[in-house]
Amino acid sequence: MSVPIVRTIVELRAVVAGWRRSGASTAVVPTMGALHEGHLSLVRSALQKADRVIVTLFVNPKQFNSAADLAAYPRTENEDAAKLTPLGAHLLYVPHATEMYPDGFTTTVSVSGVSEGLCGASRPGHFDGVATVVAKLFLQTGADFAFFGEKDFQQLLLITRMVRDLDMPITIVPCPTVREPDGLALSSRNVRLSPAERAIAPRLASVLLDTAEGLSNGSPVLPALAQARAAILSAGYREVEYLELRGEADLQPIASIDRPTRLLAAAWLGQTRLIDNVRTLPACQLPNESLRTSPLG
Repeated sequence: MSVPIVRTIVELRAVVAGWRRSGASTAVVPTMGALHEGHLSLVRSALQKADRVIVTLFVNPKQFNSAADLAAYPRTENEDAAKLTPLGAHLLYVPHATEMYPDGFTTTVSVSGVSEGLCGASRPGHFDGVATVVAKLFLQTGADFAFFGEKDFQQLLLITRMVRDLDMPITIVPCPTVREPDGLALSSRNVRLSPAERAIAPRLASVLLDTAEGLSNGSPVLPALAQARAAILSAGYREVEYLELRGEADLQPIASIDRPTRLLAAAWLGQTRLIDNVRTLPACQLPNESLRTSPLG
């Protein structure tokens, strides 16, 4: 039996109300479709945590800066439903744009601080679009838990801060980045890479990991970041949009490794923009195993 699909808020809430009456807990996994193993790992984690799991599929126009990019984003509803069915997801929510943003819609949710810089600098309005649609999905589903990957770390912190600030009755569950065997972080954008670009792509993660290890072992921050930027470009990336060390709790810039941090990067490989991040700890907080043998985060 295929995963059930609903397309309206009325249908969605009717299903969830029935679950509530039976005492079932609910988790939501928000996506824009084009599901890959990273998304599916979130669904598996949600199924372990909650009695019922809703996967949402909505290509959100409010978080795109380019009409061409929005038009080019893959729509693969049938394939996505087929991937979810064997996992046991309980519902796929696929609203139309007019269901999410009816005529006269004027409200925007904006989270300052963590949305500034990094991806927020190059994609104006993007995180307002993310916060607005995610807030609506939380209200529509009434879920107890929501699952997000750490690859989009700035997005994860933004949503966590929104939930805290607005007293939303939902728990955000972060999940580790899922990677290919060669280290490349899974992304719907990876399908845009040519074979030659795909061979180069894992160098972003490799450079970040090497740099994080050096920083934890005492390398000065600014020279280490400059060397990492040069290494990414030497590998074949055409542009490093940003490469920064930020505090893990608040995304504030960090000049020395005195607390848990994230080394975050966005870089262009041909016409494809890839992002990644690696957790970086002070040497005194490192586990016994080296960074090279621990998850990239």
